[in-house]
Amino acid sequence: MSTSATASVSTHILDTSLGRPAGGVAVHVCARTGRTADWQALGGSATDADGRCKDLPALPEGTTHVRLDFAVEPYFEKKQADAQQDAPANRDSGAFFPEVAITFAVEPGEHYHVPLLLNPFGYSVYRGS
Repeated sequence: MSTSATASVSTHILDTSLGRPAGGVAVHVCARTGRTADWQALGGSATDADGRCKDLPALPEGTTHVRLDFAVEPYFEKKQADAQQDAPANRDSGAFFPEVAITFAVEPGEHYHVPLLLNPFGYSVYRGS
């Protein structure tokens, strides 16, 4: 939850190739307190069955930039393995992008919901509500 001195962040992932939420994707949060400041790793979570991260770490006071790192390769590997149990020789990672890193600026007191629309060969993000 944001306060007047901090911003807050939430996210969810929709696998657009299936039209379903992407569960089990690890999401890590980093923050910095200026354009040239070093990134501080804050921790992370994983998406639930609805594709949502409900327990991302709080942002420290003074945060100006946030980076969400989505580890999508294991999600696509599992999806590919589940789909091809009878043809293990044809397995590959199933994803062109092994990870997705989204960096954005934040203002104190604002909440930022950043959905990730994902498929094996592309992705899109936007500021949601």
